Amino acid sequence: MSDIKEWNVEDDQFWESTGKKVANRNLWISIPSLLCGFAVWLYWGVITVQMLNIGFPFAKSELFTLMAIAGLTGATLRIPSSFFIRLFGGRNAIVFTTALLMLPALGAGIALQDKNTPLWVFQLLALLSGFGGGNFASSMSNINFFFPKRQQGLALGLNAGLGNFGVTTMQILVPLVMTFGLFGALGGDSMTLQQTSGTLIGKIPEGTETYIQNAGFVWLLFLVPLAFIGWFGMNNIRTEEVSPDIPSAPVGFALMSGMLLIGFVMAAIGLWLMLPEAANGSGFGVPKEVVLVLVIAGTVLALKMLPGQIKGNLQRQYKIFNNKHTWVMSIIYTMTFGSFIGFSAAFPLAIKVIFGYQHIMVEGVMTHDTVNVNGPSALMFAWMGAFIGALIRPVGGWISDKVGGALVTQICSAVMVGSALGVAYYMKAAYNSATPEEFFVPFLVLFLLLFAATGIGNGSTFRTIAMVFPKEQAGPVLGWTSAVAAYGAFYIPKVIGEQIKATTPEVALVGFAIFYAICLVINWWFYLRKSGEFYNP
Repeated sequence: MSDIKEWNVEDDQFWESTGKKVANRNLWISIPSLLCGFAVWLYWGVITVQMLNIGFPFAKSELFTLMAIAGLTGATLRIPSSFFIRLFGGRNAIVFTTALLMLPALGAGIALQDKNTPLWVFQLLALLSGFGGGNFASSMSNINFFFPKRQQGLALGLNAGLGNFGVTTMQILVPLVMTFGLFGALGGDSMTLQQTSGTLIGKIPEGTETYIQNAGFVWLLFLVPLAFIGWFGMNNIRTEEVSPDIPSAPVGFALMSGMLLIGFVMAAIGLWLMLPEAANGSGFGVPKEVVLVLVIAGTVLALKMLPGQIKGNLQRQYKIFNNKHTWVMSIIYTMTFGSFIGFSAAFPLAIKVIFGYQHIMVEGVMTHDTVNVNGPSALMFAWMGAFIGALIRPVGGWISDKVGGALVTQICSAVMVGSALGVAYYMKAAYNSATPEEFFVPFLVLFLLLFAATGIGNGSTFRTIAMVFPKEQAGPVLGWTSAVAAYGAFYIPKVIGEQIKATTPEVALVGFAIFYAICLVINWWFYLRKSGEFYNP
């Protein structure tokens, strides 16, 4: 049942008689697996807020590094994961990468039980959370092969959009399970809130007991059964076009581990070069943009040096780098998905830091450490952005199937420019006010509009990729562009954290708006000019 040797979904008769049932079964197992991947990857955005509320002895800037570490690693792991489907088969890749998520989930549950746990332990766990970020590339590449081109916009939109719901699910579920002893004596002791916390249903006052460790443990309830369901319910497509030479499962798992290890090593080196000594880095202060280039190039080159059959298959798939549209779509998808995932990671702590404290002058110096008792609870509102962005992504794919992907992307680009500038305005106003809560509603509305535009744009850009590239290249390109875009989960929290430390958070959003404007021009030049190679694909 697991291996399919004949697969031709572009044939209507085959699709209706055989393909549709098999494709849909794989899709509906893939979606919850990807959902858990996103949840484990990005749960540091919520965990760090609660660590601040409990009184873990880390600076705000150090807590922002946990999200950046998970973001950088998850994006880097997407590079090897982009090629897993052809090398090892869809079922084998999805089951193995889903099972690996148990490691950071279990580790986080254990480490969060003690406020004296050193920073390096949390940094290591954030590194391992990158497994969840890497999953996206293999998952999307896999689903791409199961559906005919005419339905790929919706299928990829459902897989990615509902998978993206892992962010929203996490942002709702984690605050909820931290309020009670879900696992009884097995889950460890509670801790006491030193600042007001919050959930979807309201604020929780200081002095309340909380079970922050449940933020990690709860995902084991889903990951263990999903590994078994995936093993017995998914398929490897063993055609020449998809995965012609799949090794045995144990050999495949070992080879995938080696390729993932390359990504881990490169990400760890990049983080060490960039982070200060106080955050267990080198103190060299290498600029983050240089680190990104070094990590991406190092990972790609190291994978290319692998011996045997893997090297041959990778060289074949590396042909995507000779196609200029690979690079164009990488930039455009970074605008949409990179923004979605980066803002999802940074949104909770940004709300806490900007609106949860009063910004007042003390002896001529602006201070940002006085708790704002009237401030909004970050955990009450942070879920909304990712919820809207994920919910609307399949709609973006569906609309693009009807009117063309590039046109939808162009409209989203314009909306993102305007909403980012609006968010910047209210960020600046709030961060210079003793009553920042006065600016929260317009800030929130504009940020939600920004999230909505990224969600629709995520669907439209994947539609464009499916139409521009031949089938053999479309899968690896989907994986590669998602890898590059996922660095937004590293870059955006890092930039916002740096600008908050510099007391100019609005500068981050202005910079992002300029990038969106550049992407608008690029999208028009390549895909909306009637004289271009592709018109509104």
